[in-house]
Amino acid sequence: MTDTKARLHRDLRHARESLLWKLDGLGEYDLRRPMTPTGTNLLGLVKHVSGIEAGYLGEVFDRPVSEPPPWFADDPDEPNVDMWARPHESSAFIIAFYRRVWAHADTTIEALDLDAPGTVPWWPAEHAEVTLHQMIVLMIGETNRHGGHADVVRELIDGTAGLRPDFGGLPERGEAWWAAYRARLEHAARQAAGS
Repeated sequence: MTDTKARLHRDLRHARESLLWKLDGLGEYDLRRPMTPTGTNLLGLVKHVSGIEAGYLGEVFDRPVSEPPPWFADDPDEPNVDMWARPHESSAFIIAFYRRVWAHADTTIEALDLDAPGTVPWWPAEHAEVTLHQMIVLMIGETNRHGGHADVVRELIDGTAGLRPDFGGLPERGEAWWAAYRARLEHAARQAAGS
C-alpha cells in the first residue's frame, strides 16, 4: 500500500469511527428521532452513508457487496428510504450492516491501486469514469459531511460534542463558560443585524 493510499484509508477509517461514536450510549428513540425540519436523525445518517459507501467503494469497481442495502429493495419508491430507520430496522442491524460495508470497502481499497478505474453508473456519462483515488476522497468527504450533521444532532439531543472520545476538538470549559459564550455570540449577531 502506498503512503498516499494508507493515509487516505486511515482518514476514511477515522471518519467512519467518528460518525459511529455519535450513536454511543443513546436509546432507540434518540437514535431515530428527527432533529431538523427535514428529518435529520443519527441512525438515518449511518444508514445513508453505508449505502453510498457500498456503491462508491463496491459497485463502482464491479465489486458489489454480497448483501446490498436491503431498504432499497424493500421499498424502492419510498422517498429518502435510506435517511431514516423503520421500527423493524434495529439500530444493531444498521450498525452491523455499516461495519460489513466497511470490511467490503476495505478489501476493495487493499486490492486495487489508487489509479484503478471504475464507473459510476448513476452519474452523467461525461463524469462517470473515475479512479479508486477519487472515490476514496469522495467517501472521506461524504462521511465527514454526514459526521458533521451527526455532531450537531447529537449536541441537540444531549449536549455531547466533539470529534471523537479521545479528541474533542473543543476548548475544555464548563457549562457556565459555554452559556456565556453563546450569549456573547447571540449579542453580536443582534448587533450586526441592527436590533
